[in-house]
Amino acid sequence: MRNVTETVKQLIIINILFFVGTLALGDPAYKMLSMYFPENPNFQVWQSISHMFMHGGFMHIFFNMFALYSFGSALESIWGSKKFLFFYISCGLGAALLHTGINYYYFQDGVNVLMEQGFSKTDILAVLNGGSNDQIVPLLNSPSFQNFVSAYFGTVVGASGAIYGVIVAFAFMFPNAELALMFIPVPIKAKYFVPGLVLVDLYLGVSGQSIFGGGGGIAHFAHVGGALFGFIIMWYWNKNQFNKNRWN
Repeated sequence: MRNVTETVKQLIIINILFFVGTLALGDPAYKMLSMYFPENPNFQVWQSISHMFMHGGFMHIFFNMFALYSFGSALESIWGSKKFLFFYISCGLGAALLHTGINYYYFQDGVNVLMEQGFSKTDILAVLNGGSNDQIVPLLNSPSFQNFVSAYFGTVVGASGAIYGVIVAFAFMFPNAELALMFIPVPIKAKYFVPGLVLVDLYLGVSGQSIFGGGGGIAHFAHVGGALFGFIIMWYWNKNQFNKNRWN
């Protein structure tokens, strides 16, 4: 790859290898490496890292790797490889943390409502894990419990959280860089485009909508989490002039 720094190149290669591997192995790979809700029996500690290298389809990995290729090398060339990798992984973990925190809120809210109706948490988890309870099951299938059930069963895959952190860092470092996007006819400066992108994700996350209509299955709060952690790290580094230090 021309004009691609070493760490960015390696990250792209690793993501592609994971993607090809999961195409070959199918559901067992997704079950092992996607990130589950911590109270789900399929959750494993390593999923907080492994999910960053998993993708749900060709367009998902293409857009993430294209963004990493487009913005990551400029940052790594200034920061050095170790600093860029630290930033990238930190934003990915931050994305997972916020996404899990939002899911925990939805999950605990549903548990509290059911417990107020006389069900124990043990009974609730038993039903969620495949047990039967004629009184609980109809409640879980109701629209009002959609977020609760989705929080428990939903999985997260993709480098998007880390990528959002990278995009935020790029806007910090090159605020006046003009970004030409295929679906927007005029270039937009990074300092305007990136906050707008994050605000759209925040709105879609809160409203539960997709830009294409419906729920979309997109982890918008993971995007926001990656951007938020990227912003916090960049703010701290700039405040302490740490941004001028390289980690080679």
